Amino acid sequence: MNPLVSIITIVYNGEETLQKTIDSIACQSYSDIEYIVVDGGSADSTVDIIKANEECIARWISEPDDGLYDAMNKGVEMATGDYLWFINSGDEIYDSETLSNLFINDAWADVYYGDTVMIDAEGKVIGERRLQPPATLSWNDFKNGMLVSHQSIIVSAKIAEKYNTKYRFSADFEWCLLALKKAQKVVNSNRVLSRFLDGGITKQNIIPGLKERFVIMHRYFGLGSTIMHHIPIAFRFFSYVIKHKRF
Repeated sequence: MNPLVSIITIVYNGEETLQKTIDSIACQSYSDIEYIVVDGGSADSTVDIIKANEECIARWISEPDDGLYDAMNKGVEMATGDYLWFINSGDEIYDSETLSNLFINDAWADVYYGDTVMIDAEGKVIGERRLQPPATLSWNDFKNGMLVSHQSIIVSAKIAEKYNTKYRFSADFEWCLLALKKAQKVVNSNRVLSRFLDGGITKQNIIPGLKERFVIMHRYFGLGSTIMHHIPIAFRFFSYVIKHKRF
């Protein structure tokens, strides 16, 4: 029996971005998918788009929330699958065979991860993500930053926790870290798993997001280690921005 994957999309006023996300999920050749959409009470035509695509959506809600991670927690509560995968509005699964290829050699791992490509609003590829996933991944690797995009990590529901809503911009960093800390088997898919829409909420709030991430790293790795690792992190960040004119 194949694992059931709960794919969760968080959206708010996503009339310009949601359909591409839905299409990337509807076209999957892998059939054991439970697709959940959590809308934050959009004022545009988002709900109309959801209703027009109900054939491929298992469950959806549209109601006000207390921010991104509160909405994500609603998705976790609604999910009944073996795995959780967050593909938010504007982001896309890489291609139609992504999930079919994922479980070919390694089924029922605790965590699967892979690479990410950045796209613009037109869906055109901008380039690779600044941080690249390592060949092997453990929670300790997050001392060096979020090496894997949240859109390219798939976590077993058995080990997935709720998001810590005291963080407004970096709760996904802690969520991934804790999943890896619990995981006994972590599989590198060696594939691109997602297409990430550049300019999300974290990027729009880069400074408060980095402050939150520092607090999280301090909590799990200690102050000395966090400061020591932030020196090369800062150097790589500014070097990348200078070279690529983006982050």
